[in-house]
Amino acid sequence: MQWEVEGGEEEEEGVEVEMGRSRGEVIREDDFLGGHGPEEAAGLADAFRDEKMQLRDLLDISQVLSEAGSAIIDDSFTRCFKSNAPEPWNWNIYLFPLWVMGVIIRYFILFPLRVILLAGGWIIFLGLFFPLHVALKNHDNARRQVERGLVEFICSVFVCSWTGIIKYHGPRPSPRPKQVFVANHTSMIDFIILEQMTAFAVIMQKHPGWVGFLQTTVLESLGCIWFNRTEAKDRQIVAQKLKKHIEDPDSNPLLIFPEGTCVNNEYTVIFKKGAFELDCMVCPIAIKYNKIFVDAFWNSKKQSFTMHLMRLMTSWAVVCDVWYLEPQTLRPGETPIEFSERVRTLIAKRAGIKKVPWDGYLKYYRPSPKITDKKQQGFAEAVVRGLEASKQTQ
Repeated sequence: MQWEVEGGEEEEEGVEVEMGRSRGEVIREDDFLGGHGPEEAAGLADAFRDEKMQLRDLLDISQVLSEAGSAIIDDSFTRCFKSNAPEPWNWNIYLFPLWVMGVIIRYFILFPLRVILLAGGWIIFLGLFFPLHVALKNHDNARRQVERGLVEFICSVFVCSWTGIIKYHGPRPSPRPKQVFVANHTSMIDFIILEQMTAFAVIMQKHPGWVGFLQTTVLESLGCIWFNRTEAKDRQIVAQKLKKHIEDPDSNPLLIFPEGTCVNNEYTVIFKKGAFELDCMVCPIAIKYNKIFVDAFWNSKKQSFTMHLMRLMTSWAVVCDVWYLEPQTLRPGETPIEFSERVRTLIAKRAGIKKVPWDGYLKYYRPSPKITDKKQQGFAEAVVRGLEASKQTQ
């Protein structure tokens, strides 16, 4: 059985839906009957067999359709992880030569120079880090100082390789016990930008490849904590390491990105409450990138970090502002979730980004089939009720 919207005239009673025809765009009965029993399907089929039915009667299921329309029009979750393509400006004969000249300068002059700079920085870093790490093995304090300085050095080399224009606002963080720093997260370069000023120990997702090698060798010396978001048992282990780290007065300041994933620097998703349950001072950091030359957002599902770095190194510059905000503590009667929302509001307001009520981990998981089946069942039942009510009023 098939039905279609008749393309004819509109009568006073409204647009009509005619049954039993096969011309025009066809909507099949099977699209509505899926998941229903024989009795419900028979009732729906009887309603279809009526000669005519008002389209507005079908739209009595407006609540379901409104939810669907709202999801399409205002999909704030997808927008959090969407990288906006730059608008083309080489649209006429006068600007096109300038654009071509810019491409030549960026790819054939600046990029090779930046690669040479980065390679030279790595040679110096690796030539000093591992020998000193072994030579100062029995002198912990001296080794920590040297390793902090070398990590800050290589991070500065990275920033120079993008021609980074970074403005820091507020007092520079200093190592203190019982404190943790939290920041909004756009890319892994957030860590590099912050690390060149202060040797933070960071809690971060474990990555494969050369990034993973650096995590387990160089960054391990800073007391960094790694986790795998797919392993539930990692949460308990990480929580224990966090408490132990912040209580050690000799450890590096702890940096956490509580969103748990990279967001496009236009929105901020819900902060995980773990950083706010440590019974310590929370120091917010707001990071805002200027997209005038390049979008610093890293979409890890579409682009490797190597290609992300290459995109930054072939741009004119990376422009960024960093604000070290006033430290915050848990207020009397305030829950960790309320505390995290208060800190998130401070960061969003300072960086000029929008708050959305989404968990960033949804980016990595598909909805459960039970949820989608329930929604489909509810929609089909609403259609049946609407058609049966329409039949009774005729």
